[in-house]
Amino acid sequence: MDFCAGIGAGRLGLQNLGLNCVGFSEIDKYAERTYREFFGYEEKNHGDLMKININDLPDFDLMIAGFPCQSFSVIGQRKGMDDHRGQIIYGLIKIMNAKNLPYFILENVKGLENHEGGRTLKIILKELDNAGYEVYHQVLNSLNFGVPQMRERIYFVGVRKDLAKNNDYFEWPKSIKSPNLMEYLIDDSEMEFSEKERAYETFLKYLNNKYNKGLFKIDNFLKEDYLILDTRQSDLRLYRNKVPTLRTGRHGILYVKNGKFRKLSGFESLLLQGFPKKISEKTKGKITDVYLLSQAGNAMTVSAIEAIGKNLLDYISV
Repeated sequence: MDFCAGIGAGRLGLQNLGLNCVGFSEIDKYAERTYREFFGYEEKNHGDLMKININDLPDFDLMIAGFPCQSFSVIGQRKGMDDHRGQIIYGLIKIMNAKNLPYFILENVKGLENHEGGRTLKIILKELDNAGYEVYHQVLNSLNFGVPQMRERIYFVGVRKDLAKNNDYFEWPKSIKSPNLMEYLIDDSEMEFSEKERAYETFLKYLNNKYNKGLFKIDNFLKEDYLILDTRQSDLRLYRNKVPTLRTGRHGILYVKNGKFRKLSGFESLLLQGFPKKISEKTKGKITDVYLLSQAGNAMTVSAIEAIGKNLLDYISV
């Protein structure tokens, strides 16, 4: 079952392995709309997992959940375990115990590792251990699992202790070669970024700020197709053959194609999170770029979850 579902990247990764999703839980109505474009409008959204009547939940064998980033991320306000969003882990554990759940996969931001000097991570691991699970955790980069996006996240795989293998450990998936970025920057919509737009003047001022002044020439940028420009920090950052981490907040990623600047589109951001073209195209004309960019920035990476899920299934079948 899919908790803190977002737009369903975790679900899709597991469905790619032949697993069947029996339900989902999501509180953001805009994310839910995108989710339903992908997976249909018939399923029940069980809503806020902190308020769920557990008796209403179907039986399931595997939980997938990307519990909220904002509580622990270095991007957020770092309120951590004192923030009510940080308590969602306890809501998930309550469901695990009530359903006697065999397995889970959880995801959070890399910043969780060092939050409050590592105290938050220790608490989470202790609570999951007390709940009766053998837990494995690891930071993985999406760049190594089938998409050209640098995205480090911490993943947790849990196995109920009575099902754990005494002499066998869960093995994390091995890295694979990152695909060609050109295959992802393919949106044919009008996303060109030129002098006609007011934001272009802001971009020129940005290039002339104290961090960037004198370092770059626009003509040089435009000579290099598929050059990535990240304007989200005070200093301009350039990337080749990969994009920086997509985020929920600021969306200032540009790239060069056919000698022109283009803005990264919502459709392209979905592709960079591992959603296939056929599914991503369901949003065209229905969900705006503003929402898609934010939702993709908050999503799991489909291919990373698929790789983890495959190794979990291999572990179970031994």
